[in-house]
Amino acid sequence: MPAAGPVVDVRELRKVYAVPEREAGLKASITSLFRRQMREVVAVGGVTFEIGAGEVVGFLGPNGAGKTTTLKMLSGLLHPTGGQVRVLGHEPFKREHDYLRRMTLVMGNRNQLQWDLPVLDSFELTKAIYRLPDDEFRTQRDELIDLLDLGSLATKPVRNLSLGERMKAEIANSLLHRPAVLFLDEPTLGLDVTMQKRIRGFLADYNRRTGATILLTSHYMADVEALCKRVVVIHHGQMLFDGALAALSTRFAAQRTLVIELAEAADLSAYGDVAGTEADGTIVTLRVERARTAAVTARLLAEQTIVDLTVEDTPIEDVIEMVFASGDDAPVAAP
Repeated sequence: MPAAGPVVDVRELRKVYAVPEREAGLKASITSLFRRQMREVVAVGGVTFEIGAGEVVGFLGPNGAGKTTTLKMLSGLLHPTGGQVRVLGHEPFKREHDYLRRMTLVMGNRNQLQWDLPVLDSFELTKAIYRLPDDEFRTQRDELIDLLDLGSLATKPVRNLSLGERMKAEIANSLLHRPAVLFLDEPTLGLDVTMQKRIRGFLADYNRRTGATILLTSHYMADVEALCKRVVVIHHGQMLFDGALAALSTRFAAQRTLVIELAEAADLSAYGDVAGTEADGTIVTLRVERARTAAVTARLLAEQTIVDLTVEDTPIEDVIEMVFASGDDAPVAAP
């Protein structure tokens, strides 16, 4: 039965670690045996968001922002220090069987398959863990093998697979029990461009066919652009942005780029900030305020002999960097 309300409901979620610290040297080492000094490290400092059924949400932030810690709390691997979290109506840290059967966590830098066993034997182990009926297991296994092109790999030991092949097998293994919620932590980490594209296509198709809810972290913005209409951005464990991916540029990138090809070289500094010129001054790059783009474009077409004109938004990678640079004072957009 589907959970009422949001599938993922996070309220002021916090995770604080107590970390021992001491100065270098023998004296400090001996002193710490009897009087250890501790300091608190805030990994997640009170994040709040909701995810509805069937949504695919990008969870972004620089290294150390608290993304993986949050996913571990959502999947029940870590107990939160404070706040509330419910997924599919369950409190993840209670590790209830009904919850564990309906979610999965895939970590691109962690091996969940049995290293010395063939892929098919690892699948059989997963079947036993989740107590999957034979017919249901075979149907799902064969479908995943076909969709992810694992046929020639299924009988190989996991240790003999390349990184990309192993990642495909990891994803298939994590979906054998048809989870309703997927927490994906860097699922395309270290993969080549072709394999990244194949994994993205598979995840998009799985979401369409099953209606699964997906929370995805990735440093590859192509993953986010291909799969996510909405993003949640955190930095130093704090929320910076929660809203549509398309709204990031509008909110944080105040300028657009105009690339103008002229019939003859001309000074265009009166129209905007000249970012560069090429081809003896006949190709000019301008930066103009987003709100003035239409007016500047119309004026250029009326006053200059234009061969070609292109209006470009700031690349999403640069926009994300602007969000990170904005710090904890950045505005938080409503979902």
